[in-house]
Amino acid sequence: MDYTSRFQLEFNPFIKNSKNILIETSEYKEVTFRLNYLLTIKGFGLITGEAGRGKTTILRNWVETLNKSAYKVVYISMSTLTVVEFYRQLALALGIEPYFKKTENFREIQNTVNRYVYEKKMTLIIILDEANYLINGILNDLKMLFNFDMDSQDRAVVILAGLPQLINTLNLNVHEPLRQRIVMNYKVESLSKEESRKYIQVKLEGAGCYQHVFENNAIEAVVNASKGVPRIIDKICNTSLLLANQKNINIIDVDTVMAAANEQELG
Repeated sequence: MDYTSRFQLEFNPFIKNSKNILIETSEYKEVTFRLNYLLTIKGFGLITGEAGRGKTTILRNWVETLNKSAYKVVYISMSTLTVVEFYRQLALALGIEPYFKKTENFREIQNTVNRYVYEKKMTLIIILDEANYLINGILNDLKMLFNFDMDSQDRAVVILAGLPQLINTLNLNVHEPLRQRIVMNYKVESLSKEESRKYIQVKLEGAGCYQHVFENNAIEAVVNASKGVPRIIDKICNTSLLLANQKNINIIDVDTVMAAANEQELG
């Protein structure tokens, strides 16, 4: 028997699917409130959090709520870009044919931001994900790139999202000018035990499952083993479904969850 059939799931909600299941945790509500505030004042926003806390998921869900006729969203996931590569990626994302020289890309990107503001009457939102990998040269240029009218106006929203070490980088003296421009700063934390339980239940219901899948003690085992990290909750639950199906059991017990949690350990 297929594991989705065994647990009466329309799909597996604990892996990436085409169907998005929105879970409005307290962290989700707080981050979206701050992002909406950032929309009103524009400028730089900073979202940090340890791996798996759901930063990108929150940003993606928030973007989907925006009016596409009022906002233009550019999303760039950083790896190890050079300054020139960054300018070229940003230019391409804005629909600009990249130039070979940084100065020409700089000028055209600023012109494009102005066109969105004054001609299209739209707000440009630039999301730089995995920004903890940004090199100093890019961070140094960001403030200048989005400096308009002698630093008297913010005409775009720039969101830096990444691991907590991004804060350490921005606290360096060399980045003082950029740090002073950050008007919204939030660190995404783990889910509480109550919200972790709700997270599992909402995901199951979002996949059309209303039957008893996990024993109560098994749910507690997932919550404790994951320490409230959404990505780890997903991994443990996904592996638990697979192991339970292999063992031909219809309700997941603590032993199955612990075996699934052990599989997440690298050793």
